[in-house]
Amino acid sequence: MQVTVIGAGLAGCEAAWQLAQRGICVTLCEMKPQKHTPAHKSDHFAELCCSNSLRSDQLENAVGLLKEEMRRLGSLILACADDTRVEAGGALAVDRHGFAARVTQKIRSHPNITVLEGEVTEIPEGDVIIASGPLTSDALAEAIADKIGSGHTLNFFDAAAPLVSFESVDMEKAWFASRYDKGTADYVNCAMNEEEYQAFWSALTTAEQAEVHGFEDKHVFEGCMPVEVMARRGRDTLLYGPLKPRGLKDPKTGKEPFAVVQLRRDNAEGSIYNLVGFQTHLRFPEQKRVFSMIPALHDAEFVRYGVMHRNTYLNSPGLLDRFYRLIADERIAFAGQMTGVEGYVESAASGFLAGLEMARRLLGEKSIDFPMETAIGALGLYVSNTTVADFQPMNINFGIMPPLGYRIKGGKRVKNAALSERSLARIDKLREEVLQDIKE
Repeated sequence: MQVTVIGAGLAGCEAAWQLAQRGICVTLCEMKPQKHTPAHKSDHFAELCCSNSLRSDQLENAVGLLKEEMRRLGSLILACADDTRVEAGGALAVDRHGFAARVTQKIRSHPNITVLEGEVTEIPEGDVIIASGPLTSDALAEAIADKIGSGHTLNFFDAAAPLVSFESVDMEKAWFASRYDKGTADYVNCAMNEEEYQAFWSALTTAEQAEVHGFEDKHVFEGCMPVEVMARRGRDTLLYGPLKPRGLKDPKTGKEPFAVVQLRRDNAEGSIYNLVGFQTHLRFPEQKRVFSMIPALHDAEFVRYGVMHRNTYLNSPGLLDRFYRLIADERIAFAGQMTGVEGYVESAASGFLAGLEMARRLLGEKSIDFPMETAIGALGLYVSNTTVADFQPMNINFGIMPPLGYRIKGGKRVKNAALSERSLARIDKLREEVLQDIKE
């Protein structure tokens, strides 16, 4: 039994791992290092192009639930993320390079996985999982369009935040604290008073943008919106978003500042930090000029500027089934952001389910029914839901899962915790079935 997996990102690596763990021989095709996309810098697999955060690790949050489901079911990506985590309060953040190196080592050392370097330009014969990502090369994108029809592909724009060296941050004008007073003091907080914020906001909203072909504000994915696009929505928008000062009292004054920019550790050494919520597509000199107006960053060393790129995804409802298989040809499955899931963990989850389902089909076993009450199941059912009128990329959220069916006291967090408890009970019932085919 042989499967080809195209793309060694989060989804492709997870799919390859699930197949290989069940005794299926996998050829994992990756065009790096021969060819890079505009967003990729490293030759490692599972490169995190945007943030180094996999978002909340709390069960009151849907992505925290999704992570816990995957941990219990033997996810490679979650195991590597836990092994390389850096402190980030209630979030799961990782050492960006350590994480990618860890995934690469696990994949390359698996006896059932053969890595084939070089660009894939056609859909190969046999069983295949296409996880080539939202920046799929033009040649392969054309081959996919020929297979499914060009009307099934859509685009949106994504952006990444800049990174600064910690030693260049003026800690006389910043302090360590938790994010919004939750968890441990892992974030560097850079305060601005009202006058400083006004000058920063004015500069940000009028700064020169890098040219991105076809870009319009309305085509930006809401969950990764460039900070300048957010700022143009109104003077106070950032104050209720990434610059919200809630619970972040300046130890020098004992008061909450007017605005706070937070920096999150980007590597295990703590030598590099990223600007939280500062995805951008400003020209590089403008990023340096405008972001240096933040008092604690007046002499900041930018080790990477923010970038923006176009993402391509499938109009999946009616095209893919709940297991991310092509309805018209079950030998082909897709995984990752190109299916319309959005986010690192969601991409890995789609790879997990696509790989698991293909392995079971090849082993002559029935599909595992992940119900809508589980985060893994809800994502697959959202992607394949033909009643969705305007299909858009989606992060996991409790809104696509069925309600509890009974009232619960204690507010949203208590209700979400109960939803997670229900989901994990379902997962635990499925766990033995999911793990039974894994070869030691």
